[in-house]
Amino acid sequence: MEISFWYRNFKRIMQDKFEMSAMGEMTFFLGLQVQQTESGIFIHQTKYVGDILSRFQMSDATPIGTPLPQNHGITPDLKGEAVSPSYYRAMIGSLMYLTASRPDIMYPTCLLARYQVNPKASHLAAVKRIFRYLKGCPDTGLWYPGDNNFDLIAFSDSDFGGCKIDGKSTTAGCQFLGNRLVTWQCKKQTCVATSLHQHAKLNTLLPQVVAPKFFGSNNNCGTTVLNS
Repeated sequence: MEISFWYRNFKRIMQDKFEMSAMGEMTFFLGLQVQQTESGIFIHQTKYVGDILSRFQMSDATPIGTPLPQNHGITPDLKGEAVSPSYYRAMIGSLMYLTASRPDIMYPTCLLARYQVNPKASHLAAVKRIFRYLKGCPDTGLWYPGDNNFDLIAFSDSDFGGCKIDGKSTTAGCQFLGNRLVTWQCKKQTCVATSLHQHAKLNTLLPQVVAPKFFGSNNNCGTTVLNS
């Protein structure tokens, strides 16, 4: 049965139940740009990227290929030069909103969000590096092809004692239905692993089942984590 039939049927039911009008195909929703074609749906925030680059005077910044160096060496930097906490928090908040469609900046944004109380010049430089990365790929987004492959594939990884403050590890993961990225997470663990063996054991105990949910918990970017 054609999709257009289901669309018309759903539209009729909603108009019978609620006072509403159909405005046509969705192209923009809460900062998310939606492009629908016969081959699939592309969700991105290109306009928002341009807006925040302009807001923080980064429109003319030199693009860079990665949002964070592999050996970034980011620490609390207690003796570093202090910067404005309000300005730093504004930049982090803008990036957090962007993670709704940009999982590629999820880890560095969450990492640098830990230093919002007492940010230093080194932290601000790292945040600006993310903006430089965005300058080079403003139109990256999420592609959902219109095929029939819905195999569930999940990936997870974590560092070992990556946090320079308390020695806790950070775990990240993403889940696909076929070629569609549906959920992604980045969260610091609540306990400290004292060995690689314990670190591996903690990872195996993490919940592995996730359910997509629109605008879910604050730290999981639209994801509800279920106990397995």
